[in-house]
Amino acid sequence: MGIILNQSFKNIIVTYIGFAIGAINVLLLYPHFLEPKYYGLITYLLSASTLVWPIMGFGVHNTLIKFYTSYKRNKDKNRLLTLAIFLPLIVGIFIGVLSLIFQKQILNYFDENALVKPYVWLIVVISIAVAYFEVFFAWSKLKLKSVFGNFMKEVFHRLCVTFLLILFYYDLIEVHQFIYLLTAAYLLRTFIIKIYAFGLLPPKLRFEFPSNKKQVFNYSLLILIAGSVATALLDLDKVMIEHYLPIEKVSVYGIAVYIASVIAVPSRAMHQITLPITAQYLNHKEWDKLKDLYQKSSINLLVVSGLIFLLIVSNVKNLYEMIPNDYQIEFSIVVLLSLIKLYDNVLGNSNSILFNSDYYKIVLISGILVVIVAILLNIWLIPVYGIYGAAIATFLSFALYNTTKLIIVYWKFKMQPITLNTFKILGFIFTLGILFYFIPLDFNPVLDILIRSSVIGLFYLAGAYYFKFSNDINSLIKNYLKK
Repeated sequence: MGIILNQSFKNIIVTYIGFAIGAINVLLLYPHFLEPKYYGLITYLLSASTLVWPIMGFGVHNTLIKFYTSYKRNKDKNRLLTLAIFLPLIVGIFIGVLSLIFQKQILNYFDENALVKPYVWLIVVISIAVAYFEVFFAWSKLKLKSVFGNFMKEVFHRLCVTFLLILFYYDLIEVHQFIYLLTAAYLLRTFIIKIYAFGLLPPKLRFEFPSNKKQVFNYSLLILIAGSVATALLDLDKVMIEHYLPIEKVSVYGIAVYIASVIAVPSRAMHQITLPITAQYLNHKEWDKLKDLYQKSSINLLVVSGLIFLLIVSNVKNLYEMIPNDYQIEFSIVVLLSLIKLYDNVLGNSNSILFNSDYYKIVLISGILVVIVAILLNIWLIPVYGIYGAAIATFLSFALYNTTKLIIVYWKFKMQPITLNTFKILGFIFTLGILFYFIPLDFNPVLDILIRSSVIGLFYLAGAYYFKFSNDINSLIKNYLKK
């Protein structure tokens, strides 16, 4: 776990810097600088792009990780890299042409929220930029280099948003210019990561298909669908809220989603480096190492994400006191969304195992079924319960999907990440959560957050260390104390 812990720790630091900047944008700058309808518009455009970009990328970013280390000959590796450069471009052009052909029908869909219409085409542009960013980020991971790419993914565009919001506040740009410049920031980010990736692994173009082209294309197609499933589950609720409710509700719900998403940071950070290592273990059939990585990743992620879950649940009321009344939301919605992210961390590196194994087809089929369930739940619950219905639909869909993935890994690999320590950690988390939620402090929100978070952090880390939930984390704490 040496290189994994080293880069995961750096990635966690980088990701939390990004999320801290994002929190300033989402909780303070956006709500105070922009009207809810414009904030909702921007949230919608980015969420819709998240749904579209996996199609543009055609699964190439995962295909690179899975197959690159399996090739023995350099010419096969170069063929794969060449394919990764040009396939998203071809798909992007095709989708762009389709968008022009069906432009009238697409615009008619937004009759209820006409504010979106002038900017619909930006969804395609942002999607292409994100798709290529993921391809070049995966390219750099082939050399087990993930920290800079993670900085570009988590920090760079959020810094750009902060800068643009400040320009908007001082009337140096207008709303439409803000949206176009935000799109330009995504394009710039892609260009920078391309330069970095090519510096690590210079491309040698070979305009031939890899020797196992059928297997590569089948995998890419299935990963395309699987990636669409994963992103659909993440952003389907926000896109469907736009369809059923005023666009202002997208921004209200989006803030709650962002708060809960902080819990996903450890998983996202560790995934950057466990993905290529998991693929290597699978390609070389190193089952003992894979099982060890599976269980350790689950425990380590649960310990870290449990602390973040506690901090959110205990401080969420204070956070909303700092946000304008137009953005207020029920406490239970944030808890539901946070529980989803906590469950995601329990899975450890199961996504890496499934999407780099020969059983991704099973995950694909189950994922499609879960998305259908999610769509039906949103159609049923949003008109009845509003954004609370969206949260319930998302919670039920993710619970079903995550449980399915755990079952498939156990069925096919005879390994599972849950141990006695898992239940001990969960019991510890919920005990502290109930205790600290009901402790009243009558300070102002910022001071309350600082004091409450400091006390929770000390109690949690001391408990985790004393009960020895994770040997890896205990070692990190010991090394930190020595320094």
